[in-house]
Amino acid sequence: MRAIFDGRAAAFDEVAFLPREIAERMRERLQYIKVAPTRILDAACGVGADLGPLRERFAEASVTGVDVSSAMLARARVAEAAEADGGAGWRRFLPSTLAKAFGARGPQLAQADFAALPFASGAFELLWSNLALHWHARPDLVFPEWQRVLKVNGLLMFSTFGPDTLRELAAAYREAERTLGLAPVPHTIDFVDMHDLGDMLVESGFEIPVMDQEVLTITYKSPESLLADVARWGAYPFERAYEGGRAETRAVRDAVHLALDARRRDDGTIPLNFEVIYGHAWKAIPRTTPEGHGIVRLDDIGRGPRRNR
Repeated sequence: MRAIFDGRAAAFDEVAFLPREIAERMRERLQYIKVAPTRILDAACGVGADLGPLRERFAEASVTGVDVSSAMLARARVAEAAEADGGAGWRRFLPSTLAKAFGARGPQLAQADFAALPFASGAFELLWSNLALHWHARPDLVFPEWQRVLKVNGLLMFSTFGPDTLRELAAAYREAERTLGLAPVPHTIDFVDMHDLGDMLVESGFEIPVMDQEVLTITYKSPESLLADVARWGAYPFERAYEGGRAETRAVRDAVHLALDARRRDDGTIPLNFEVIYGHAWKAIPRTTPEGHGIVRLDDIGRGPRRNR
C-alpha cells in the first residue's frame, strides 16, 4: 500500500479535484456540528490539502496529519513550508495570540498506517479522514483504532466511496471478459455499503452515527482519459488481476475500450459514477475496561433496568 501511494504522489494533483470537492462538502457538513476541538488528527492526510482549512476553522487547535506514504508527506511538508514563507514577512510582527489565530503554527506530520496509529488513547478530539477508509480491506478493524485515539465524546468525521463507485468501469470489464471468454475477476475495490459502515461504527464504540451518501458523475471524452484517471486514483484491488501475458492484457484493454465507448451519452461523453459516503459519529462513554470488565457508573446505580416505552 505504501508503494501504491508513493507512486501516486507526483501526479496526484491531476486527479485532486475529486477529493478537494468532497473535502469542501465535508466542511459544509461540519459547520452544522457544534464542536471545538483543541487537538485534531487528519488520518491519511495525503499531500496535506485539508490541514490548512482545518487550522483556519479551528484556529486554537493543534493539527496533526498522518499518512502511510513518505512521498505524500514530503509534498505536504513542501506545501507547508511554502505557506509559512509566504506569511512570514508580516506574521512575525503579530502578537502570539493573533499569530496563532492566523495559522502561524503549522501542523505536525507523521508517517504511519491509519489502522495502527502511533498515538496515545484519547489523544484527539476530532478525527478527520477524507476518502481514505476504502483503502483498507477491513474497515471494521480501522474504526476501533480511530475510536481508541479519540477522547470520549470526540468526533469522527469521514468520507469514503460506496459500492456504486466505478460501476460503469466494472460493467465494461465484465462485458470484456464475457467477450473474450475469460473468468471474471475483480477490477475495482470491494467498496463497503453505507449501512454496514454505520453498524461497524456502533460495534466499535461510537454513538449517534449519521450516514448519508450522494452520487457524483464525472464525464470523459475517451476511454483512455477515463482509465488514466482511474490509474492515478489507484482504485483497483490490492491484488492485481490478469497477471498473465501482455497479449491477454492488451486484448482485455481493447475490449474494455469498446465497452466504454458503447456507454457514451447523447453528448458523446462517457460517464463514471462515484458513490460518496459521508459519516460522522461520537466516541461513546466506554461500558467496559480494556480488559473486558464491565463499568458501573454512580449515576446508573439504583436506576434498575430500563423499561421499554
